[in-house]
This record gives sequence, structure tokens and C-alpha cells, in this order.
Amino acid sequence: MSLVIYNTLTRQKEVFKPLEEGKVKMYVCGPTVYNYIHIGNARPAIVFDTVRRYLEYRGYDVNFISNFTDVDDKLIRTAKELGTDVPTVAERFINSYHEDVCALGVQEADYHPRVTETMPEIIDFISKLVEKGYAYEAKGDVYFKTRAFDGYGKLSHQSIDDLRSGARIEVGDIKKDPLDFALWKSAKEGEISWESPWGKGRPGWHIECSAMAKKYLGDSIDIHGGGQDLTFPHHENEIAQSEALNEAPMAKYWMHNGYININNEKMSKSLGNFVLVHDMIKEFDPQVIRFFMMAVHYRNPINFSNELLQSAEVSLNRIRTAYGNLKHRLEVSADLASDAEQWNEKIEQFKQSFITEMDDDFNTANAIAVLFDMAREANVYLQSENTSTAVLAKFIGLFEELAGVLGLTLTEEKELLDEDIEALIEERNNARRERNFARADEIRDQLRDLNIVLEDTPQGVRWKRQ
Repeated sequence: MSLVIYNTLTRQKEVFKPLEEGKVKMYVCGPTVYNYIHIGNARPAIVFDTVRRYLEYRGYDVNFISNFTDVDDKLIRTAKELGTDVPTVAERFINSYHEDVCALGVQEADYHPRVTETMPEIIDFISKLVEKGYAYEAKGDVYFKTRAFDGYGKLSHQSIDDLRSGARIEVGDIKKDPLDFALWKSAKEGEISWESPWGKGRPGWHIECSAMAKKYLGDSIDIHGGGQDLTFPHHENEIAQSEALNEAPMAKYWMHNGYININNEKMSKSLGNFVLVHDMIKEFDPQVIRFFMMAVHYRNPINFSNELLQSAEVSLNRIRTAYGNLKHRLEVSADLASDAEQWNEKIEQFKQSFITEMDDDFNTANAIAVLFDMAREANVYLQSENTSTAVLAKFIGLFEELAGVLGLTLTEEKELLDEDIEALIEERNNARRERNFARADEIRDQLRDLNIVLEDTPQGVRWKRQ
């Protein structure tokens, strides 16, 4: 069976055929870094990390880019509230993002471009759109001529006439058409800004991703991903800008994950019912949160509650218990079984079933069901007095292999709290002062194994989660 992906653009599943055989160019919209991420931000991070892992498992060389929006109205507002500047706010919450998603088992992107690092490319992109007649300047702002792009609305499956009927030009608006959207915004007094051909200002939201995708992946990419809420207008506008300039499809496959509801209500900051990952991982094993997310197909909505998380924890522990029992039996087992070949074939069937489910639009819910089936069969096997070390090892190996594809660990890991890390660093400092270098090295190795990296500087020891 071939891998098939549901393409938002065509509203159907399509056989996956990358632009270049064996290679995948993948861009996923990242967060606007003005606060800690909430559970809604965590879902696309987990979903597309799993997509990437599975593509790599199937042998593809994946170039995975996910951006940070590190300047916009929200960052400017937060900087004012905190009495600091936009770069300081961005740096703080980029670091927090890395810590939170790392705890959830999300791998680093191949590169995390920032808007502020891509300003020359953004300005050049806008300039070329103006030259081609797709954009115009008005009193220091630059707008995209939406009607000039024939395919507008093709991703969200809306006609431009329907969109036009719902759009209005507000009093004081300088756009020529209510559907036109900002590519460049002139600077207001005291705001962070950059020089441009149209005066000081900063980019609009949509142009940023178009410029970053082009810079790091080229004119056309294989997969563009993000949350369902980004389909319109963000991704629709990305298509318009990118295809107007590059005269090539921006992405071959568009993937969008579903919404998250909190206690059966749509998550909304206006309702105050959003949940920060930063707080959640203090209460729940982050792996349980990841497991909970993957127990539902990525395109379906998820209802989130503490009770459902607790149920997910019980389910994950069923798999972990079977895995732990297999490892224990292997340690004490003598190789007495005579039916190893039959069981090896059965275990191989589990692997093929897992691949079949994941090939069907990354159906992690059904893939997890395969792990449950495997756990049940492993428990049946363990009831036998005579077991084969080869079969036990094959069970264990496949559990680790498939769990790795899903980004799951099969042993519960307790993450060190910041104060625990500081205490260990202080113990290491004391050991070095006492010239007990063996103990100092032992602590460094212990922290490294927990993905804590130490850096000895003239100002003291600095540390970060990797």
C-alpha cells in the first residue's frame, strides 16, 4: 500500500509523490512568541512531528522548517505591558517553547527561521510583487491586490465574490479593495520597525511565511502544515503571494489538524478556557499528553479534559506494562520454547498492520490500536512458562521501534525541576572546589543523559534543556 495524504486543497486523499524522489520539503507554521504555548499550539507541534518521524521511518530525507513569528502586534503589546522590548519578549518565549515541546517529545526542526532574521528577503519579496503589479503602496503601507490573483479562494474553497460580499472597508482604511491584505505596515510612533522602500515599518503576518518558505525550501514544497484555523486567511494568502511571485504551486499537499475543545467548549482566550502546556507538564507526564493527542486522528477535533487525560494515562500504562514485563522476562528467561517461528511471524504482522494504518493519512489512532493488540498478545505469550529469548527480544524491539515512530517512550520519565537542576549544579561546583573531579564529571554526565547541557563560563555555570 502507498502512503496517502488528505489534501485540503483537493479535499481528498492522494497518493504521496514528493517533488523529488526520496526527499520531502516540509514547512509548518510555528507560534507567535508572545506567551507560553497553549494546548492548541501543542497539537500541530505533535502532529507534524509525528508526520515527519513517519516519513523518515519510511525512508524519506525530510527537510523540516518551522518558523517563529517574533514581531507583531501581540509582541508589541506584551513588551509594553512588561516594560521591555520586543526582542526580549521573543527570546524569552522562544526558549519556553523549546522547553515545552521538547518535554512533549517534539524534535527540533532542521531550522527555526525568525521573521526578524528574514527581513531582507521579506522586503525583496514585497518589492517584486509591486513590480509585477500584484501589490501597491498607500501612505507607507503595501497591500496585495487580491483580485489580481485568479486562484484566490481555492484552498478554503470559497469564491472571491462570496468573500467580497462579507468584506467592508472601514473608515480611514486606505485599501483599494476590502479583500486586499497588508504586506507591509508603516511604523507607528515608538514601535519596532525596519527601513524599506516604503518607509519605516514591519511586515504583515502572511508575507512572512511565504518569504521564509521560499528562502529555506524554494518556490515549491511538498507539504505545508498547520492548524485548521490557518486555512483562511493565512494559508490562502500565502498561496496568493507565493504563486503570484513564483508562478509555481506553493505546496503540493496542504495538511491541517483539527481544533481542540476544552470540556466540550471550543478553546478560546476570550472565554478564558485555554490551558498552557507550561502548566500542564507540571501535573501530567508530558508523554501522556502526547499519547492523548495521537489517540485521535489528526484531522478530527479533540475534546480535552483532565478526566480524559487520566484515561489516556491508564491506556499508555497498559502498553508500558506489557513492554516492562517483556523486558523482565527476557532478563530471567531460559530459551525453552519451540514455537518461536510462529510467534515471529505474528509479530511481523503487527509491524505491517502499523504501517498500513500510518500509510492511511497518518492514522495514529489506529496505529495505537495496533500497539494495544500487540500488548495483549505479548501478555498471552508471557503466560507461557516456556518462552523464547528471540521472541521476547523481537517483541521488545518492535515495541521500541513503533513507539519511536510515534515519539513515545515506554518507560516513565520524570523531568527534573529547575530547582533540582540548580541543586545538582551546586553540588558539582562543590565537588570541583574539593577537587573531587570524578563526582563533578558524574553529575555532568547525569544531567547530559537528561538532556541538560552545562556551559562553564567566566560568569559561572549556565545550563539549558536540549
